[in-house]
Amino acid sequence: QGMCSNAAFFTMPLLLCLCFYPEGNECTITFAKHCGECIQAGAKCGWCKDPVFLKQGETVSTRCDEVQSLMKRGCDISMIESPHGEQEILLNKTVTNRKKGAEKLKPEEITQIQPQRVSLTLRSGEPQSFDLKFKRAEDYPIDLYYLMDLSFSMKDDLENVKNLGTSLMLEMSKITSDFRIGFGSFVEKTVMPYISTTPAKLLNPCTGDQNCTSPFSYKNVLKLTSDGSKFNTLVGQQHISGNLDSPEGGFDAIMQVAVCGEHIGWRNVTRLLVFSTDAGFHFAGDGKLGGIVLPNDGKCHLENNIYTMSHYYDYPSIAHLVQKLSDNNIQTIFAVTEEFQPVYQELKNLIPKSAVGTLSANSSNVINLIIDAYNSLSSEVILENSKLPDGNGLISEGENGRRCSNISIGDEVMFTISVTSKGCPKQGKSETVKIKPLGFTEEVEIILNFICDCECHSEGEESSDICHFGNGTYECGACKCNEGRVGRLCECSSNDVATEDMDRTCRKDNSTDICSNNGDCVCGTCECKKRENPDERYSGQYCDCDNFNCDRSGNQLCGGHGRCDCKVCDCDPMWSGNACDCSLDNSTCMASNKQICNGRGVCECGTCSCTNPKFQGPTCETCPTCPGVCAEHKDCVQCRAFGTGEKKDTCEKDCNDFNLIKVKTRDKLPQPNDASYPVMHCKERDANDCWFYYTFAINNNTEKEVHVVDALDCPAGPDIVPIIAGVVVGIVLIGLALLLIWKLLMIIQDRREFAKFEKEKQNAKWDTSQNPIYKSAVTTVVNPKYEGK
Repeated sequence: QGMCSNAAFFTMPLLLCLCFYPEGNECTITFAKHCGECIQAGAKCGWCKDPVFLKQGETVSTRCDEVQSLMKRGCDISMIESPHGEQEILLNKTVTNRKKGAEKLKPEEITQIQPQRVSLTLRSGEPQSFDLKFKRAEDYPIDLYYLMDLSFSMKDDLENVKNLGTSLMLEMSKITSDFRIGFGSFVEKTVMPYISTTPAKLLNPCTGDQNCTSPFSYKNVLKLTSDGSKFNTLVGQQHISGNLDSPEGGFDAIMQVAVCGEHIGWRNVTRLLVFSTDAGFHFAGDGKLGGIVLPNDGKCHLENNIYTMSHYYDYPSIAHLVQKLSDNNIQTIFAVTEEFQPVYQELKNLIPKSAVGTLSANSSNVINLIIDAYNSLSSEVILENSKLPDGNGLISEGENGRRCSNISIGDEVMFTISVTSKGCPKQGKSETVKIKPLGFTEEVEIILNFICDCECHSEGEESSDICHFGNGTYECGACKCNEGRVGRLCECSSNDVATEDMDRTCRKDNSTDICSNNGDCVCGTCECKKRENPDERYSGQYCDCDNFNCDRSGNQLCGGHGRCDCKVCDCDPMWSGNACDCSLDNSTCMASNKQICNGRGVCECGTCSCTNPKFQGPTCETCPTCPGVCAEHKDCVQCRAFGTGEKKDTCEKDCNDFNLIKVKTRDKLPQPNDASYPVMHCKERDANDCWFYYTFAINNNTEKEVHVVDALDCPAGPDIVPIIAGVVVGIVLIGLALLLIWKLLMIIQDRREFAKFEKEKQNAKWDTSQNPIYKSAVTTVVNPKYEGK
């Protein structure tokens, strides 16, 4: 599922499909009565034609199931009918690879799509896919028809269009060497209220001194031609006209341009229609304003190049226009003024392979508009298909599935077409579907053939004696009963199915339950009921067996390791037990030393049952109460390697169950990653506080191996001199520190006392008036007679 980009090669899937599949097993829920019905149910369905395949009580429809399910139920692959579809390329002409300026080819000699005809044989539900290549040929011929609104508001535009022919010819020569141009004009329906029907206005619809031509609906002025000067001459002779309302009758003109191919001169090349206007449009239903109620018939009504039925037929609808433009491979360019851009943008969204350009007030930019719109249209490829057979639908994937944008002329675009049918449309008759890129006449013809029956159908024996004296056709291992006959061998008439005598043979042990309440008595034989789950079924003479009521384990029927057959589990190889939950595989019991259950238990159903109660775990290797391996072998390693330890006197007797290998250094010991068996590293200390290092392992021959470093790692004795020197230096330093602290405290105390003295000294004051021995040095004598005069 590719996305398009500017490259030379693209892919895009397009799926032609049918309906939806029901949930569940589509093969079993169809209740197929014969092989043809079965294979139409789905692509995975198969029919077992083995005559002895059915168990007692199973209906004929149980022959139909998924192929894998039938094989599991015992049907040999050679006895399963499951045909597959195929495809054949009938016409595969290579796309044209021609450069501009090369030898000129006729349009019918240019190939842009490959292959051209394909035959597909379809099996229901099975897709058939093929690649469709499209390559836009360079220098491809172009026909361009310029359809112009000649209402009075387009007067200044007409002046600029008069020289369009030669100018456009010159510009288009850069794209193609084979270019033709035509011209047509339109105004409006020639009835009230679209135009004024007074005699004077019919001659000159314009007001004042304006000289206008009589109004008309559509006029084919110039058939497509390669003579640009002729275009200029004829367009120069055109005169403006007028109408009353704002919308124009352009849809009438577009319809005639599309369907009047002989009058317009369309070739089977790129067809461009430039629709130039400065107003809106009338569409289907608007004709009622003028009393016109007949729908547009979509046929050509040109006489002397003038549309003569505008007063008789209504305007065409948009959908009708889309159909006719598509049928005639016409790509439309709407050249409209800015005011009506939004309206025509919406119209563009409804018409595939169309473009909208903004026309200047006087149409001076029309040539650039046409070139830009053409480049836009040619950079996009859109596939469309013809009507599909009844019941079919279209599913698109990717960027709308059938659209590829931003490509250049000369690029190859690859689409993946996938066709899937559901059932057998049209009773198996061949159908033809056509796919083509919009805007081009070339197409791919796909012939669809349907597989509606199995190959063994042709080998069927009509009125076979096997089917109860010829009451059916024996085909594909089963009887296909004639109308009115029922039963596995067509042994009963449908009118005699429910009788008391026949029901008696459907009761087990003379019970009251018919077919164990799990089936219906048909012709004295039990036919078991279907379950909601298609994988579950009843069977047996009295439908007393089933394949879903066996013991379960782990919430799975027969533990997921067997098949339920008449309520008893039939276990797969290497499994046993009522629920097939007992594994006969001993690999899960293998201990790390390659012994079953570590030699200390029995493997039962894939799990160890330890005989030594001290050991436990899935392989009896866990012993919570046992001393560690290192501690267990410490004394024996010590006595055998160094002749010391508690067992030095009984070493030969108690410590000969392992092989001792001495190494020089610790790095010579086996590492866990070096050996193919587990290795335990040990570090132990003897009575002299010396460390010794060793490893313990059981090798692949189940022999115990001990690798030990032959040198003890003993701690060195203390150095007395540094210790004494350190103690002395420490005592001295501590004494000095204490003296310094004492001295510091004394200085602090002295300073505090001195500060206190200074403070009290400053606060002291002497009172002289109270000193008894103080005598002043000044004597004052007062004259008693002195009056101060």
